Amino acid sequence: MELQEGIAITEAILFAAGEPVSVDRLSEAAGIDPETAVKLIGQLERKYNVSDSGLRIIRLEDSYQITTRTEYAPFIKTALEIRRNAPLSQAALEVLAVIAYNQPVTKAYVEQVRGVDSNSVVNTLAERGLVEEAGRLDLPGRPVTYRTTQTFLRSFGLNEIGQLPPFPDEEGQMRLDTRYEEREDYEAGEEQEK
Repeated sequence: MELQEGIAITEAILFAAGEPVSVDRLSEAAGIDPETAVKLIGQLERKYNVSDSGLRIIRLEDSYQITTRTEYAPFIKTALEIRRNAPLSQAALEVLAVIAYNQPVTKAYVEQVRGVDSNSVVNTLAERGLVEEAGRLDLPGRPVTYRTTQTFLRSFGLNEIGQLPPFPDEEGQMRLDTRYEEREDYEAGEEQEK
């Protein structure tokens, strides 16, 4: 397979999928090894960046997807007459944070953390595709656990869940060791500039 043919096959698969495609699935479909698939995706990314394309490739954990560039969203909305999605409520953001930082979790865990019934909020987040079922616990009643999705990552501009900011303590403060490390890094940078 020639380089241009490999790039074209990769582009066609990502475009046709319309959702994130894992490297393994892409390499299997294209008949290439995963390492080559990643290199072809890199070539495709460079192609889009050089040509100032309205498209770009995003990475979501071990998957890739072709998307439109965010600066063209207003034009796309106008062309497709897409109605603006209602923003997430404060309750939904709280539930999403509990799930994102502690996943996989049950509805009972979310309710315990928040102190209020969160059943309908979790269901709404699942309908929007921001959370999904992650299996069942081996406990009486076999409760369902939930985790965030690739839609969550894409919506919040993350490549992987590890990119979430550090969780503040009970007083809403970042951990002291994190702030101290940031200060040390800053001071080290100041010293290097001198």
